[in-house]
Amino acid sequence: MGNLHPREAVKLAKSKKLDLVEISPNANPPVCKMMDYGKWRYERDKRKKEQRDNTQALREVKMRPKIGDHDFEVKTKQVERLLNSGDKVKVTLRFRGREVVHQHLAKELLQRVGDEVSDAGNIVSQPTMQGRTMSVILAPA
Repeated sequence: MGNLHPREAVKLAKSKKLDLVEISPNANPPVCKMMDYGKWRYERDKRKKEQRDNTQALREVKMRPKIGDHDFEVKTKQVERLLNSGDKVKVTLRFRGREVVHQHLAKELLQRVGDEVSDAGNIVSQPTMQGRTMSVILAPA
């Protein structure tokens, strides 16, 4: 539109039922644009929400070191289902009493979980011990 006096620009925008929005206030002269401000804000918020929705959730599956075979199969199917839905999974083993002495068995169990679901995901972090729990994080393939 070129250079317009601010009053003329506002009058022109109102005649077209639009808003006059200042784009670059530091420029000489300041740059303004005629647009539907409410629609622009709505689309901006919609884009921000879409970006937030694309983040992966970290889901947790808990086990015990002395887990039975059938329970292990159920838990690995749950892990596989979560990985297929696009979430990261943290598999946690909680030790009670003197079980904490047998950490090598827990590492083998967590490695076995990683091997069972290798087609759906892979191990991101190696088994780590935090207090009385050992955990590993799996990410979708």
